[in-house]
Amino acid sequence: MTVLSIARQALASGPVCNNCLGRLVADRSFGLGNDERGRGLRVALALEDDADFEAYDGGCWVCEQECERFDWWAEQAATATRGYEFDTYQVGTKVPPLLEENDRLLREDAGLDPEAGEPMKKEFNREVGKRVGDMTGTEVDLGRPDVQILCDLATDEVEVTVHSAFVYGRYRKLERDIPQTRWPCTDCNGTGRVQGKPCDGCDGTGYRYDESVEQLTAPVVREAMDGESATFHGAGREDVDALMLDSGRPFVIEVDTPRIRRVDTDALEAEINEFADGKAEVEGVRLATYDMVERVKELDASKTYRMTVEFAETVTEGDFQTALDALDGATIAQETPQRVSHRRAAKTRTREVYGISGTLDDECHATVEIDGEGGLYVKELISSDGGRTEPSLAGELGVEATVTALDVLDVTGEDEPFEDPEFFLE
Repeated sequence: MTVLSIARQALASGPVCNNCLGRLVADRSFGLGNDERGRGLRVALALEDDADFEAYDGGCWVCEQECERFDWWAEQAATATRGYEFDTYQVGTKVPPLLEENDRLLREDAGLDPEAGEPMKKEFNREVGKRVGDMTGTEVDLGRPDVQILCDLATDEVEVTVHSAFVYGRYRKLERDIPQTRWPCTDCNGTGRVQGKPCDGCDGTGYRYDESVEQLTAPVVREAMDGESATFHGAGREDVDALMLDSGRPFVIEVDTPRIRRVDTDALEAEINEFADGKAEVEGVRLATYDMVERVKELDASKTYRMTVEFAETVTEGDFQTALDALDGATIAQETPQRVSHRRAAKTRTREVYGISGTLDDECHATVEIDGEGGLYVKELISSDGGRTEPSLAGELGVEATVTALDVLDVTGEDEPFEDPEFFLE
C-alpha cells in the first residue's frame, strides 16, 4: 500500500487529526513529527486529486482531541513535580481502553496491520516528555530516572513517583555494643509493649540497643535531602561487640522521596561525623546511583580482623606459632555456629584463611590477626565452637580459646576499589 492510499482510507473513516493520521506512517521519513506527517499527507492528497486543500479543523474520533493537549499535559506534569529537585525524568501515559480501541480500528480502516506505525501511548510519552524537558531543564532517562510521571487520560490526573537518592561512603564503628542497623527487641517483636505494658527487655523502645550505625548516620542524610525516610545498606556486617576500624566498611544510605538531591557531600560527611559524636565516623561520602545498593550488598568481600584471645591453659610460643602455621592458607569447614543457629539455616560452609599471624602476649593471652574469605566465622575459627569448626586454633593447640575482643580492620571486595564512574553522580 502507498502512503496516500493509507491516508485516503483513514480519512474516509471520519474526522481524524494530523497526529493520528501521521501516526499510521510513523515509520516513514524520520525527523518529522506525526502532526507534520499528517498535514503532509493531506497536502499530497490535495495535489494528487487537484483539489482544494482542506486543513484539519478540529474533531477526531480516534483520540477525541487528546493530541491537541500535549502542552496542557506537560504543564500539569511540570506543576506536579514542583518542589522536587531532579535531573532526569520519564513520562508514561495511561490511555483509556476506548482510545486504544479507536487507534486499533483506525489501522483496520486504513488496511494496516494492528502493529503498524506508532501506538498512541508512545507518541504521548514522547511529545509530552519533550515539553516537560523544555519546561524543567531536565533530561529524559528511559532507565531509572529521578522522577517518573504518569498522565492518566481518563481522569486528567498526573501521578509523580520520586525515586530514591543514594549516598555512598565507608563507616568506622568506634564503640562496641552498637549494631549496624536497628535491632528490634525479640521480647516484644519491636512493638515496645508486652500485654499492654512497656516491654522490660527494651524499656518500651522496641529496640535491643539504643543506637546503631544506621541511627548515627541515616537521619542526617534524610534531613539533608528532605526525604520521607532513609534505609541503611551495608557491605556485610560486623558483630555488635566488634569495632570496625581502619579502612571502614562500604555502605549506601537510600533516601525515599527526596526533595533535594544535589547536596554538598563534603559538608554532609562533616555533619554525619558531628552527629555520630565519636561513636562512628564516615569518609568518602559521594552521591551514587541505585546500582550501588546491589554492588554493596552483593560484595564478595574478604575481611581482616584483629582479636584478643584468652586461653584456658598456658600456651608456649612454639605451640602457638605452630598452630598459626597450620591455619595459614587452610580451608575451614564450619557448621552454622551455635550463636547464630536461631537465625541461620543449618549447613556446612567452607571458607579460606588467606593469612593469619599473631603474638603471644603472655602464657594465657594472645593477639591474632586474620585475613579471611567473606563469610568466615572468625570467632569460631579460634574457639572451634565445640568442634563445629575444623580446623581451629583451639583444636590445633588442644586448649580452649575464647575471643574476648574483636576488631574488623579492613573490608575489601574482589572488584575493589569502588571507583567505577558508572556508579556515581559526581
